[in-house]
Amino acid sequence: MRRLSLVLGLCLLAGCADGPSRKYVVFFTRDSTALEDPALWVVQHAAEQAVHYPQSMVTVEGYASAHGDLSADALLAIDRVKKVSGQLVADGVKVDRIRQKPRAPSNEDGAVGSRRVEIEIAAP
Repeated sequence: MRRLSLVLGLCLLAGCADGPSRKYVVFFTRDSTALEDPALWVVQHAAEQAVHYPQSMVTVEGYASAHGDLSADALLAIDRVKKVSGQLVADGVKVDRIRQKPRAPSNEDGAVGSRRVEIEIAAP
C-alpha cells in the first residue's frame, strides 16, 4: 500500500504543470502491460486535458527494462505504448493526435523508472 501511495503521488505531481504543455507518467508492474487503477486514473486525467486542448499533440513514450531478452523487452515497451494509446483513444482523444514512441530497453532509469510510459500533451 505504501508503494501504491508513492506511485500515485508521483503520477499526480507529473501532471501539475499549467497550460497545454503537460507530462503524465504511467507506471507498470514488472513484465506487465496491465493498466491498474492508479494508471487508469492518470491516463483518464491526461485524456481529459488533451480533449480540453484540441490543437495539442499527445506523445506517448514507453520504456521497459533490459532483462536479458532484448527482443521481448522491446516488445514490452511497444505493447505498453499501444495499451496507453488505446486507452487515451477510448477516453476521447482522437487517434491522429497521438504519436507513439517506444524506447529501447534500458536499465539506466532504475527498476521503476524503466517500467513507465510518459504521456506529454504539448502545444502544436
